[in-house]
Amino acid sequence: MFIIWLAAGAAGTLILLSILIWLFRYLLERRTLVWQSRLLSRNVEEVRSIYARMRGWRHDYHSHLQTLKAYLAEEKLSEAREYLDRLETDLDEIRPMVESGNVNLDAILNAKLTLALSREIRVKQRVEVPEKLTVSDIDLCVVIGNLLDNAMEACGKVDDTAGRFIRLYIGVLKGQLYISVMNATADTVRKPPEAYVKEGASEKTGNHGHGLKRIERVVSKYGGYLNRKNEPGVFATEVLLPL
Repeated sequence: MFIIWLAAGAAGTLILLSILIWLFRYLLERRTLVWQSRLLSRNVEEVRSIYARMRGWRHDYHSHLQTLKAYLAEEKLSEAREYLDRLETDLDEIRPMVESGNVNLDAILNAKLTLALSREIRVKQRVEVPEKLTVSDIDLCVVIGNLLDNAMEACGKVDDTAGRFIRLYIGVLKGQLYISVMNATADTVRKPPEAYVKEGASEKTGNHGHGLKRIERVVSKYGGYLNRKNEPGVFATEVLLPL
């Protein structure tokens, strides 16, 4: 009887321990997701702020011209030159590259592509999307942000700056949001697409593999499509998401 009681007690302890482990993992995962969501939300707000400044500058364009004309009319050349210098500094910080009409998408893309240019990466982009999308702002930030971060990371490993490039296309294809990113890479041999995800666990590959996993999760969440292609010197990713 004692042995049965002892066995039952041990079994109960194991069950309780299993429940506690499961609960701990659940709470940890939930807390991590909440933290990531807050972080991405702040990122979206930051890039939206940049985009708002850019639109504001365009709105004030004529006012700037009037100010410069006034300086020139009074022959205040030094003041006019100083004013132009300040405007040039502002423009360098908020250089617009994409104006698709979708505020959130434009904000993310302008921030990322401007950063790519500052890293001596040639950028060619074409973006045409509806103003409203089914994909949430946070998930859109995950996909676009990681695709371009991965592309910039790969380009950064190309020693010859003349060989660094990113080609971005976003549009509507067969009633879905289509995203294509092609970039230069230092890899001289062809690799299977899954190799990049597996290598993400290694510190030598930076965040590339981890970013691909996060993209996969978003695509799976919306029942979308993800395709990767790799050739010597070139890496390409295609994503389809429902509108």
